[in-house]
Amino acid sequence: MQVLKEMKGKFLHFRQDEVMLSNGKKAVRDTVLHPGAVAIAAVTEEGEVVFVRQYRYPIGKVCYEIPAGKLEDGEDPLETAKRELEEETGYKAARWEKLASFYTAPGFSNEVIHLYRAEGLESTSPHPDPDEIIEFEKIPLSRARAMLDGGEIKDAKSIIGLLWLLNERLLTTGP
Repeated sequence: MQVLKEMKGKFLHFRQDEVMLSNGKKAVRDTVLHPGAVAIAAVTEEGEVVFVRQYRYPIGKVCYEIPAGKLEDGEDPLETAKRELEEETGYKAARWEKLASFYTAPGFSNEVIHLYRAEGLESTSPHPDPDEIIEFEKIPLSRARAMLDGGEIKDAKSIIGLLWLLNERLLTTGP
C-alpha cells in the first residue's frame, strides 16, 4: 500500500491509497478514517423510545435519530454512550446492554458504531456540545414504527436500533 493523498479534518481523516489487489493489479482506494461512535436505543418505562432531532449539514435536513456520538481517544464505548445520552437528552440510565457493533459504510470508511440499549431512565438536564442544536422527543414504539414505515426515520443507526427494539418486542409478545 502506498498513501497517495491524506487530509485531516476536525475528527475525520481522508486517505487515498494505491493498493495491490489479490489478482496482482493495482487500484486506488479512498478511505474515510473515523474514531468510532456509539448509538443508544433508550427506552422509558412507558415503552417510549428517546429520539433527538437535529439538522444534518451534509444532507441539508433535520433528522430523527437515536442519541449518538463519537468516541474520544481511548474512551470506552459504554462510557461514551453514558456521556452522550446525558449530554443530548438529559437522561441517565440505570441499566445498559450492548446490542451490537457494526460498520456504517465499509466500502469507504472504517467507522464502527457500538449500539446500546438503555433503560431505567432518570431525567436530569441536557447539555449538548456548543455546536449542537438538538431537541429530544420521547416517541411510543408503535409511532416510531409508523415513522420508520413512512420514511420519516432514514438514519441507519436509528433504523438498526429501532428494528432491534421492535424485534425484541415481537419475540416477547408474539405477532
